[in-house]
Amino acid sequence: MASGLLLRVVGLCFWLVLSFGGSSVGVSATAVAPAPAPGAGCEAVAVDARSAVAETDEAFVCATLDWWPPEKCDYGTCAWGLAGLVNLDLSSKILLNAVKAFSPIKLRLGGSLQDFLVYGTGSTGEPCLPFTKNTSAMFGFTQGCLPMHRWDELNAFFHKSGAQIIFGLNALNGRVPMPDGSLGGPWDHTNADSFIRYTVEKGYAIYGWELGNELGGTGVGARIDADQYSQDVITLNQIVDKAYQGSKPLVIAPGSFFDAAWFTEFVGKTKPNQMDVITHHIYNLGPGVDTHLIDKILDPSYLDGEASTFSSLQGILKSAGTSAVAWVGEAGGAYNSGHHLVTDAFVFSFWYLDQLGMSAKYDTKSYCRQTLVGGNYGLLNTTTFEPNPDYYSALLWHRLMGSKVLSTTFNGTNKIRAYTHCARDSEGITLLLINLSGNSTNHIYVTSEGAHENMHPYSAKEHRRFRRVPKLSEAAKLTREEYHLTPKDGNLQSQHMLLNGNVLATDANGGIPKLEPVQVEGTQPITVGPYSIVFAHIPSFYAAACR
Repeated sequence: MASGLLLRVVGLCFWLVLSFGGSSVGVSATAVAPAPAPGAGCEAVAVDARSAVAETDEAFVCATLDWWPPEKCDYGTCAWGLAGLVNLDLSSKILLNAVKAFSPIKLRLGGSLQDFLVYGTGSTGEPCLPFTKNTSAMFGFTQGCLPMHRWDELNAFFHKSGAQIIFGLNALNGRVPMPDGSLGGPWDHTNADSFIRYTVEKGYAIYGWELGNELGGTGVGARIDADQYSQDVITLNQIVDKAYQGSKPLVIAPGSFFDAAWFTEFVGKTKPNQMDVITHHIYNLGPGVDTHLIDKILDPSYLDGEASTFSSLQGILKSAGTSAVAWVGEAGGAYNSGHHLVTDAFVFSFWYLDQLGMSAKYDTKSYCRQTLVGGNYGLLNTTTFEPNPDYYSALLWHRLMGSKVLSTTFNGTNKIRAYTHCARDSEGITLLLINLSGNSTNHIYVTSEGAHENMHPYSAKEHRRFRRVPKLSEAAKLTREEYHLTPKDGNLQSQHMLLNGNVLATDANGGIPKLEPVQVEGTQPITVGPYSIVFAHIPSFYAAACR
């Protein structure tokens, strides 16, 4: 059964679907329902299935691991514990299972302290000492060192978990102060070169090498101008070319907040192929101490504000004629470690999933969440590794949303956010619906621009004239899979997520729970409850873009 069928929707909904979804190639709905009661609303999502508007990497979901020691504190709270890469408990069954569940997930190793990290390969001639607290130093810590035995341990875990690793290199070695306040001089890559060669000799798989953290644009703590930075990226590209035979890891930069003028110059001086990925960071909700974070998350206009960044960056890449693609290299929403019971609670899935949907629509290839574990914005609890709600949101996205992005339009309230992709490893499409309202339940129909009846072909002329309407008994055979996410006890700040009414939690052996859908008859609209999230996999929806 294909979704190119125009299902019979009576009364108000019938006319709404035709007027909202109509196009020269016809319209279809996935639901049949009785006419709504007088005054009841009828809302519809239109999905253009003729061609994809963007395409992500297969492993679109990415998460970060950071270098912060336990002494890292913000606003009087020390939220990192032993989650830093040097101290992380790699023997945890939950941690291993959480990473393996994605098969694969990208892990970006980096953060503020990466530009103060040296590698204990012996190339520096100095002892390999850990970060220590120093309030007079940038970011409050001295230079630290990664011992090679710890790098070996990390790589054993990465290999076992199947993660794709992006390593953020120290870009501050060799810099000197410049009159304008920036740091200049060429990058001293001696230690990084030695570290890369060690990694290659050990046979460790690296997906990408990234140069620097938040040194572009106006910088955070320090900045490097675009001309010098582009020269350093070209140097890194040459180092990687020399170190690897055959296929090589991606060359990635600058891991900075978007600055249009700086990024334009940087891209222009690394084109057409000296850099594979351009990364930018997002903390658009402000500081973690902000008491209005939830208000911002639930405000659709505020969420829409980040679209201009994605759009502008894509415009720069297209205008430059570069082969580089865009990633979000780090995004925690609220900087300085987030906010407990907000950025690690159910409510944050509204922001996170909206970011995934929005960024994908603008051809972002991968999106790295700050963090996998650590701070108050981890996908996993910092001490127990038990998944926070956003972990399950990310895993459902990874399993249900394919790489091809479809244009999606919703005709109702702006409190509903709607995103559609071709289904992953399955027929049809997956629709993501986010309800930012705590007062309304929405009953949503799905219409199609570009789907066609592939089991019972008929002419385009007939399609345009809506001649074929299936019987209700035939339409009833259409089913879809729905995943309804809600907070425990209706509390947006709960750290427990319900899937179709059941609490999600690991088992006694640290196993990630099965994420089972409910089967819904195609005669029913998609019901989106207050403050809820729905993934709807519609396998019967035929989309040319997904072939």
